[in-house]
Formats: sequence, C-alpha cells, structure tokens
Amino acid sequence: MTNLHDTWRLGDLTVNRLGLGAMRLTGMPWDERPKSREDAITVLHRAIELGVNHIDTASFYFTPTRSANELIATALQPYPEDLVITTKVGAGRDRDGEFSFARPDQLRGQVEENIRQLGLDHLDVVNLRWGAAMGKEPGSVADHFGALAELREAGLIRHLGISNVVADQLTEALSIAPVVCVQNRYGLADREDDALLDLCGELGVAFVPFFAVTTSIPGAASPGAVRGEAEVAKVAAAHDATSAQIRLAWTLHRGAHVLAIPGTGDPGHLAENVAAGGLRLSEEELALLDGVGRG
Repeated sequence: MTNLHDTWRLGDLTVNRLGLGAMRLTGMPWDERPKSREDAITVLHRAIELGVNHIDTASFYFTPTRSANELIATALQPYPEDLVITTKVGAGRDRDGEFSFARPDQLRGQVEENIRQLGLDHLDVVNLRWGAAMGKEPGSVADHFGALAELREAGLIRHLGISNVVADQLTEALSIAPVVCVQNRYGLADREDDALLDLCGELGVAFVPFFAVTTSIPGAASPGAVRGEAEVAKVAAAHDATSAQIRLAWTLHRGAHVLAIPGTGDPGHLAENVAAGGLRLSEEELALLDGVGRG
C-alpha cells in the first residue's frame, strides 16, 4: 500500500514520498488576486504536522507581493532536522516575471540567492531546470551540470538533480556527477515520459512529476483536460475521493521511486493531498486508469 510514510532516499537524505510543491503558495501569475499570506503560512505549518518532510521550491516562485522561499523561511525556521528542501536553478525570472535561462557562470549566483532567501548555509538538493520554457529543449547539459557539480564539491550543494530533460540528458548528467532525482512534467494523461520514469527506476533515481494533478495549465497544452475524466470520476466515486486524490494516488502507484509534490496554498486542499497518500487502488482500477494515457 502506498502512503505518506513510504520513503525514498535522495542520496543520503530520506524523504516521505508525498511532499509539497511551493509554487502555489504565492498564487499563480494568472490569479486575479494574491493568495492569502496567512493561508500559506498555515499550509506550511500543517504540512510539517502531517508528516511532509520534502518541500520543492525555487527563487523564481514569486509574485509582486509574495515569495515562496521567504514564506518557507518565515514559517519553518528553525527547520525540522528531517526536512529536505529541493530547489531549482537554471531558469530565472526578472522583476517583470519574464523567464530567461542562465549561463553556466551565472548558476553560482542563483544557488547563493536560494541559500540567502531560505536562510541556509547550503542547499539539500538542487535541480538544473533545463530551458526557459515548458517544452523540453535539446542540447548538452554538460557545461551547466558541470558547474553545479563544482558547487557541490565546494559544499554549497549536497545533492544534484535535473528537470525538464530527456533520457540522453540524464545519461550525460550521470557521467559528470551523481543524480538523485529527475523532475519532469508528468501525469495520468500526460505520459510522454513513461520510458524515462521506468529508466529512473532502473537507475535508482527518483522521478518527481510536477503538474501531476493539474489538468489545464494556461499557456500549455494539456491532454488531461479532455482525457480521463470519466475514468478518474469512476474510481473516485468508489473511494469517496476527489479526482485530484485519485490522480495523486495513481502517480504514487507508478513506482517506489516516484515522489509526489502537489502544490497548494489552501489548507483544505493540503489535507486532501496528504490523504491521497493512503489510497489503495486495485489492479482493476489501475488498469482502467493506465488505459487513459495509453489509449
């Protein structure tokens, strides 16, 4: 049975497989009004109380009035000893919210910015977020990942991961330094990375999907918005669960190395997400849901 307290090791760090994504703590760029700061602080406190010990964030998670890293530092310092904070560099945003992609020599500044914002002396896990857009971009990651490997040797980073990549880029990164996780967009009806997920399992690398629950993302095509709703609703009714909970449960069932980092700024949604870690899906239900992405 998959539950919150199933664990996986990111290098020498043990995390519960159901974590928290920090992007929605600040509200999303398309939201009409800022998210409540009080709700965000409550979500972070409650997440720790419920056993979450893996939080995914980035310095580019901000709105004009909110910063995810600042919220985390304010709510959770002094940090629990078992808390693992994962962040991302490579992609960055200016004050107007425009994304850009850093040169290798700019990565140290991004790492140091995350360290300052989070109030740490080093970062637990840093993902190289490849490309400035949502689509995967071709090309060698060697120069960028090599620069992060040097920062790891210097003690600024404990472990390295990569994000928004293809299998060849994972292989290349592994030839430079250990990779503890791959963080890509993936979900029930968003199955382009099935083979990469399986490869990560074979290599003992965590696969960490983002947007595993979201079925519609402004500015990005999402097959989940039109596929799978009937199948998900049928399984949800059998478990007296929400559709989001079923999508999360299915994600965790994809392998012991698969971690979930659903994001929310709402305390009620947090409780639902955590409860999804205890859902047991039958073989028949898994087969029904698997058919959504393979059809």
